[in-house]
Amino acid sequence: MTSTFETHPSIARMTTHHEILEAALARITAGYVFPEKTTAIDAAIRRRLADGAYQDLDMRELCERVTDDLQNACPDKHLRLLWTEEPQSMDEEPQDVARARFAQYARESNYGIRRVEQLDDNIGYLDLRMIAPADLGGPAVAAAMQLLAPTEALVIDLRQCRGGSPEGVQLWCSYFFADDGVHLNDIYERATGLTRQYWTLGHLAAPRYLHRPVTVLTSDLTFSGGEELAYNLKVLGRATVIGQTTRGGAHPTDRIPLAPHVTVTVPAARSINPVTGTNWEGVGVEPDTAIAAGDALKAALEDLRTRIG
Repeated sequence: MTSTFETHPSIARMTTHHEILEAALARITAGYVFPEKTTAIDAAIRRRLADGAYQDLDMRELCERVTDDLQNACPDKHLRLLWTEEPQSMDEEPQDVARARFAQYARESNYGIRRVEQLDDNIGYLDLRMIAPADLGGPAVAAAMQLLAPTEALVIDLRQCRGGSPEGVQLWCSYFFADDGVHLNDIYERATGLTRQYWTLGHLAAPRYLHRPVTVLTSDLTFSGGEELAYNLKVLGRATVIGQTTRGGAHPTDRIPLAPHVTVTVPAARSINPVTGTNWEGVGVEPDTAIAAGDALKAALEDLRTRIG
């Protein structure tokens, strides 16, 4: 393998590639939630490296190619090498600084709540783009649910929701069940070997949305935390899902900077649904009614009008 780098004209660049891949593989081996799969992942990337698959790539192209190879070796949508335009600090960020930065981002994003509206025929509409952590987004979630409380049916639009917090999903789900007796999800963490259970919450700051139909809209962009919200409500029989099969990412993930513009994302935990015994990783959440994402809202409204009419 050393001779490959020495004979290639771009020695410095390939050495950088080599260092990044070594660091990425070390992080994956140490942290991936399925340790039994790491040997095959490591071997696949090293084989591609030895074959010269990464020799003529710039750093952005390297990230894209390695991500494809990682997911071919192990079909996990959260297992990625990412390029970022803005350089990131390689120093470990103090936790209070990281929390403050994320809190500002969540606030500027309105805690993921893009739109809350009462549509014709007293149907509520919630456009949710991100699942904010419950401790940050709780008041905004309560405000949205208070506004939706008088409606007779509800559409939750997750077509552009690309992730978020398990505790945030727990909070949103709690509004659609009567009490704290519903087991929503479990998350197993490799680092500790512990499994955390998520149940509906007993106390909420706004009225629960009960005994009325709920429809969730999905697309092939819906991902991670957005998928969990759709999956939980579907398998518990609380919502109908209309749209497209989602992307299929079920594993809580660590983001680890390797270079100023390169981050490796390593799934460090996995979801285990108490109803199905599995999750949506690699397969996505399948809709009850499959339809193009752009047509999903119209179809949902037509269906809800027949159910409440």
